[in-house]
Amino acid sequence: MKILYYGGQKSGKSHLAEQHAITLAQGRTPYYIATYDNHYGDEEMAQRITQHQHQRKQQFHTLEEPHTLSPLLKPNACYLIDCISMLILNRLDEPIESLLQEITHLTQSQSDIVFVLNDVSGGIIPMEASTRRFVDYSGIIGQHLAQQCDSVYHVTLGISSQLK
Repeated sequence: MKILYYGGQKSGKSHLAEQHAITLAQGRTPYYIATYDNHYGDEEMAQRITQHQHQRKQQFHTLEEPHTLSPLLKPNACYLIDCISMLILNRLDEPIESLLQEITHLTQSQSDIVFVLNDVSGGIIPMEASTRRFVDYSGIIGQHLAQQCDSVYHVTLGISSQLK
């Protein structure tokens, strides 16, 4: 089973995705793949990471991998990937095809996966090239991921609406 939670920043998507992964794991301890690359030295992001760690407590085995996720997957396990947006940011200098290939490897695995992706499409076209590339990549990868997933949920204000 492949599931996507998609929504804006602080919409509640990670919390809902965590709950879904725990249910999907059916008594097994799911894996939490954290994709943030902390080489930026961003203190606010460090605080967000700490908050996520406290939120999930000991309910997950945590794996930290900012670039290539598919080699981490074991068959018949359950994973939460939080988040694809950070994976895109970490690999922004790569061609979109390499990211799409990674998403395809993930969605074709024999594992249950709950994906989290930020909605960054609601604004104007960014002026700066790298920001525009991030928004474009997010939209393209989001479409690809949604097509590959069995279920897709949009999250607003902590409430999920099933789109697929």
